[in-house]
Amino acid sequence: MVACVFGRKGYVLNVETSVAKTALYDRHVAADARIVDFAGYAMPIQYRGIVDEHRRVRSTAGLFDVSHMGEFFLSGSSALESLERIATNRASALVDGRVQYSAMCYENGGFIDDLLVYRLGDSYMLVVNAANKAKDLDWVTSHLLPGTEFRDASDETALIALQGPRSEDVLEAVGAGSFASLGYYYAARGDVAGRTALVSRTGYTGEDGFEIYCEPGDALTIWDALLEGGAPLHVEPVGLGCRDTLRLEMGYALYGNDIDDTRTPAEAGLMWITKLKKGDFIGRDAIVEKRAAGLTERLIGFELEGRGVPRHGHAIVSADETVGVVTSGTFSPSLERGIGMGYLAVGTDGPIEIEIRSRRLKAKLVDLPFYKEGSVRRA
Repeated sequence: MVACVFGRKGYVLNVETSVAKTALYDRHVAADARIVDFAGYAMPIQYRGIVDEHRRVRSTAGLFDVSHMGEFFLSGSSALESLERIATNRASALVDGRVQYSAMCYENGGFIDDLLVYRLGDSYMLVVNAANKAKDLDWVTSHLLPGTEFRDASDETALIALQGPRSEDVLEAVGAGSFASLGYYYAARGDVAGRTALVSRTGYTGEDGFEIYCEPGDALTIWDALLEGGAPLHVEPVGLGCRDTLRLEMGYALYGNDIDDTRTPAEAGLMWITKLKKGDFIGRDAIVEKRAAGLTERLIGFELEGRGVPRHGHAIVSADETVGVVTSGTFSPSLERGIGMGYLAVGTDGPIEIEIRSRRLKAKLVDLPFYKEGSVRRA
């Protein structure tokens, strides 16, 4: 049980609990963030407000603490073979410094997690979702081949995400302009604010940006320097609340909502990270069978035509019949309307409605992403 106290901006986590704190926790408290228990960590959900922070990332840049994520390392003579066995994407295509979006599946094809894979010399770093760290660790270590060495570096790693169209300028302001030459989904080691870090041009917002991996003891120095250097651009700390609205505008899947152990890459629209021709991997046969049998549902995007906010679990209705369920929904600060994703029965013919508090609101299917002006396309 997590105890909370009521503060000026809402419920704030009682720090006298067993919830873990990141190296930047005191900075969040000092900035009067609203702190919540997120995957066992005391994390800032918002500072000034989700909509304002969302728009800050879209316009200049925002700074996220995402140190709750997990980092696993695979090395040794069989590291690549092990990774090819447990992950859906083709890890053998990675060159040194390249980053890849991938997934891990159970034998039935359902998602264990989605993740990033980094090739760093002769080793591979797997960045996994915070809520899945323990489960992922058990799964990965129980499926490694002999000759593969495993290291859990999660507690030794702090992670700061600088996201927004002016991110390059912020790095330049702190003397880390050399990272501006990084291509999208590439990573390199170097100095940020005088501290050694691994920097990748990646993110979860649809904007240009960088994710900075460093030792926890260096996180405060880097965080403070980025905020100071970015001050002329009004860069500010932003919370996990706007991280969710930003990723949904881009149609990025969230584990536990849009993908889980009951869904496969086939109906989730993630066959592009599922390389069936690379050879055998865990879950491959079930995914092939799923596709051969024909999909009954698929993940879609929709916009409400009127006022309203769709949420996870709301029914999708067509011709007075429930034909799907909303997996993620929100008010889009960029588009100023309700948007969402959900699983819809294949072959649904006709308009759809979203059932919200016993009301049915008209909606239209749209192609993802919802927001098409993100600077990430120009990175």
